[in-house]
Amino acid sequence: MSHPVYPEFKPVGLEDQVLLGGYLDREPSGVCEMNFANIFIWKDSEHPRYTILGGSLCILVEPDFEPPYFLPPVGGDRVPETIATCLRHAPRLSRVPEEFVRRFGAGFCAEEDPDNFDYIYRVEDLVELKGKKYDGKRNRIRKFESTFAHEYAALARGDVAGCVQLLEHWFEEKRNGDPYMKAEKVAIVQALASFELLGLKGGVVKVDGRIEAFTFGMRLTADTAVIPIEIANPAFVGLAQWINREFVRREWPDYKFVNREQDMGVEGLRKAKLSYQPEQLLKKFNLTSS
Repeated sequence: MSHPVYPEFKPVGLEDQVLLGGYLDREPSGVCEMNFANIFIWKDSEHPRYTILGGSLCILVEPDFEPPYFLPPVGGDRVPETIATCLRHAPRLSRVPEEFVRRFGAGFCAEEDPDNFDYIYRVEDLVELKGKKYDGKRNRIRKFESTFAHEYAALARGDVAGCVQLLEHWFEEKRNGDPYMKAEKVAIVQALASFELLGLKGGVVKVDGRIEAFTFGMRLTADTAVIPIEIANPAFVGLAQWINREFVRREWPDYKFVNREQDMGVEGLRKAKLSYQPEQLLKKFNLTSS
């Protein structure tokens, strides 16, 4: 299949997975957005299109909720010139890791984007929950384990309908009416519909035979997995903490780190993510013409 060359663009589709994945794997950055599955599942609200420019893969994102931007170019060797061309086409590069800024940021204006910093955790910490700082998490897990008969299983095709049913209920209870959250719901349904093709690993928890929690993630780099979604019925005290621990323990034991994405400036989300004691906040920047 021929690929688009700048100034031509192609909307990202499932058929582009091998091409885009090949470029993204060449320069793994640890940034959650630099992953084909993540780009694909958000396509209905972020409208990603790509082109090849100066030997680099350049992905233009035109979200419903913020100004358009390019993700950092990957794969080519004329990167400063490529950035300059991108910035004539769109106002900024976004989700740019610190290492990229250090290598290629000279002559451009780089500004930190704290709402999009990624939360990075040690797998060992999420699995073992050692020490006083995790007392509350362990107590809630014990409460769940002693109160509810439950079973864990890796996500299978037959679980998708039950996951979607839980998702509908969860969004009705929590976040109805917010356009960003409606877009998130569409992205989760897209991920569930295509999880095998996208290489996603998922986990479900059943209580009395019904799916009451599910989560999924994917490989990001050689030592880091990314977990973009975790949905748990809040009626079951401790279930969210239990699936958080068990999914990492069962599905990602060979990885060193887990990226649980950003807090988007939402105070409740920030508090929840900080409560798991991240090893690092992975900085991201916006790059604009100086």
